[in-house]
Amino acid sequence: MSPNCILERVATTKSTNDDLLARWRAGELIDPVARIAHEQTAGKGRSGRTWLSNPEDTLCFSLAYPFHKRPKELSGLSLVIGLAVIAGIAGALGISEAALHQQGLRLKWPNDLLLNNAKLGGILIEGGQSNPQSPTWMVIGLGLNLHNAGLIEESLGSHASFGVAALDQLVSDQASIPDTEFIWLKLIESFERHLAQFDRHGFSYFKNSWAQWDAFNGQSVCISGAGKESIIGISAGVDETGALILNQHEQSVAIHAGDVSLRVQS
Repeated sequence: MSPNCILERVATTKSTNDDLLARWRAGELIDPVARIAHEQTAGKGRSGRTWLSNPEDTLCFSLAYPFHKRPKELSGLSLVIGLAVIAGIAGALGISEAALHQQGLRLKWPNDLLLNNAKLGGILIEGGQSNPQSPTWMVIGLGLNLHNAGLIEESLGSHASFGVAALDQLVSDQASIPDTEFIWLKLIESFERHLAQFDRHGFSYFKNSWAQWDAFNGQSVCISGAGKESIIGISAGVDETGALILNQHEQSVAIHAGDVSLRVQS
C-alpha cells in the first residue's frame, strides 16, 4: 500500500462515494483516500439504484484516486477494478486465483462480481476532471457480500432480480474468513497496484486477463438500457477499450459503458 493513501473508518454514513465526491467538488482531495463505513444508510448502485446491505455481512468502501488521463481515456476502468477485486480476494483468503476461478468466481460486464451466477459484489465509479490542468479524480465504490448470502437475499426482497452470493462460500471453514479490516486492506493494496498499471497502460494491458474471467463469453445475452430498445446477440468478449462486443447475425456491435444490464437468454 502506498504511504500517501489516507485510510478513513467511520461507523455510519449515507454513502462513502458521496462523501468523497463532495470533497472532490470542493477541491479538497490531494492524496488518494480510502473510506470504509460499517454501515451505509443510502449506499448506491449503478444508475441511481440503492445498494441494500446488512452492516455485519457486507464490506462497503470507496477509494478516491487521481489519474493522469482525461476522463475519456479511462474506458474499461470498471473492468480493471473487477480484476483488482479478484486479486484482493485471493490475497485476503490465501487462495490462488486459479482456485477461485475453479469455484465459479467470474466478472459480469461491466461492473459485477458473480459466484456461480449469483451476485457477490458490485462496483460504482463516479468523478471527473474539474479543469484540463487537474488530475482526473475517480471515486471507486465497492460493495462486497461477506457472510449470510441467504439473509442478504431475503433483505433485498422485491429488489432482488438475481441470486446473492457471499465470500464465505469460497472457503470450506467459515471461521477462516479474515476480519473485514484485513480484507479491506488487501483490496486497497490490489486496487492501488492495478490502478497504477491502468494509469500507465490503459485497459488494453488487461484485456486478455479480463477475458479469462468473463462470465458470459460465447453466450446469448440481452443488453437493455433505460429508454432504449434491448439488444440481443452473442457475447464475444471486449475490445481494447473495454467495450462489450456483441455478435448479431454477420455483424459485430460495440456496447460502451452506460445504463445497461446483461442477462443470459434462456
